Amino acid sequence: MQDTGIFYSFRSVKTGQQVKKIIKLLGNDQAETVDVDVVTRDQFMKFTNFILAVPTWFDGELPNYWDEFLPAIEDEDLKGKNFAIFGGGDQKGYPENFVDGIGLMTEFIEERGGNVVGYTSTDGYEFEGSRSQRGDQFTGLALDIENQAALSNERIEKWVESLRKDFE
Repeated sequence: MQDTGIFYSFRSVKTGQQVKKIIKLLGNDQAETVDVDVVTRDQFMKFTNFILAVPTWFDGELPNYWDEFLPAIEDEDLKGKNFAIFGGGDQKGYPENFVDGIGLMTEFIEERGGNVVGYTSTDGYEFEGSRSQRGDQFTGLALDIENQAALSNERIEKWVESLRKDFE
């Protein structure tokens, strides 16, 4: 798990709570947290393993901080790097684009040769569509704090355990 960066907006309270759970499960010394609001290209590229927090905003958009950062790495070759993506969505309020942010980030990473890991089952969710869905899986960890908060801890635990193998 060494050489792992966890990228999220330090201003996001809900995401910050999820990151704290992930760090605790990984072990406090296993990953470095990086504020995506101020990250530079060089800070980003130094890692081999990435955990990206990508909540879905509005009706299927990336948060502004990701939109503002991604141009800095759009010409980078991400081959040999592993990316695990998680994010929140609202499957009842936005059922037609539930956790689209995860899917948008997956597409961006894969177009540059990055390896996306940490797929999770779509079982237990009720939504109409998602850019993150591939068959019966999401391309990352889908969390719905608004409607299924009680399931989040178990989902995070299973996901982090799978990352231990994916990041070897």
